[in-house]
Amino acid sequence: PRLSILIVRHLKRLERVILGYLEISDGPGEEARLGILQTLQCTIEHAWPRMPCRLPVLLKALLRLLWDVHSERGPTPEPVRAALLHGATQCLILLDRCCQGQVKVLLAGLHSSCEESRLQECFRKVQEST
Repeated sequence: PRLSILIVRHLKRLERVILGYLEISDGPGEEARLGILQTLQCTIEHAWPRMPCRLPVLLKALLRLLWDVHSERGPTPEPVRAALLHGATQCLILLDRCCQGQVKVLLAGLHSSCEESRLQECFRKVQEST
């Protein structure tokens, strides 16, 4: 938050770090993933003018995270899984706002073809956000 729009200077490097943390589970507490989702939310809020060009990479990473969290059968407690799904959904909503509704358009087909109720709920929240 202190860097505000100046985060744009470090966006390419920060993006690599965010993507790396989103890909790897860090145990039952998932502290790193939860923290990096908060970092991503803050980055989207402050560097929103640069998000449309980063949309494909970030959308892919967030969708992969949603699927991984949903499909993992590890020791992660349910409240932690719910927090991860919520954090990723909030990032998708913020991305959609920065990208003039492009996320909703891209997720429209996915929402109708996905049979997993938890993922459908996340996609529904993005579709209904204003």
